[in-house]
Amino acid sequence: MSNTQQTLRIGLPSGSLQEPTLNLLRTAGYPVYVSSRSYRPAIDDPELESRLLRAQEIGRYVDHGYLDCGITGRDWIAENGADVEVLCDLPYSRATANPTRWVLVVPEGSPVREVADLQGKRIATEAVGLTSRWLESKGVQAEVEFSWGATEVKVPELVDAIVDITETGSSLRANKLRIVDTLMESYPQLVMNRQAAQDPWKKAKAQTLALMLQSTLAARGKVGLKMNLPQKNLKNLLECLPSLRHPTVSHLADTDQWVAVETVIDETVVREIIPQLKELGAEGIIEYPLNKLVR
Repeated sequence: MSNTQQTLRIGLPSGSLQEPTLNLLRTAGYPVYVSSRSYRPAIDDPELESRLLRAQEIGRYVDHGYLDCGITGRDWIAENGADVEVLCDLPYSRATANPTRWVLVVPEGSPVREVADLQGKRIATEAVGLTSRWLESKGVQAEVEFSWGATEVKVPELVDAIVDITETGSSLRANKLRIVDTLMESYPQLVMNRQAAQDPWKKAKAQTLALMLQSTLAARGKVGLKMNLPQKNLKNLLECLPSLRHPTVSHLADTDQWVAVETVIDETVVREIIPQLKELGAEGIIEYPLNKLVR
């Protein structure tokens, strides 16, 4: 019997998604240690072998089999035409839980009002393939050039429009730019090489990772809440507080006049719910954070 330990090779995104991704992995139970001089982060799991790479490249390396799986944006998978198996969507981004958007942008004073107005014009973007295919689907012929960065400063002196990525649009507005159309919404995905997915051990390992990451994201913005409540007020609590329609209810050990109630709710509504709980006679109210929520 071989003593060789099996490993799953995973690509992690560098750049703007690096810290959100590493924080997600840590909360999911996979502490990651990154050296400033190394592109091979250490993960507190000997069965995971990681590489820190640009998100733009990960889908291609997974497709070609250099990596078994990886976390990268849906947009870069589409840009590279990578043929990979999507294990799960991971709805997080650099600053919010909202998806990022690839948008067609022009200066505020531009005469361009719709994509058809860009016929024969020049567009700069990091996502040349994505933009070219989108223009083709709209029946518009335009010159699309690759932008090495600082794309926002290239209009209107160098190009007529740009296709750029945004979360909130605040940076575009600050630069006096206007969104004409949205090409696609994107969010990170955990993807796997199709041949590696045929290996039962690798597939199971990747699916476990997917479960932990998804349960961590599901717990974001939610807290656990538990309390003791007079039995006679339980019905009123369930009727008055929709977010508590399906709590766990159990009788206290030393009395049948009181029940223990426990549930999961959105953190943003706790400040409104706790005063109502007090009015219903609840005691020993405890709010606690959640790391994972497996649905």
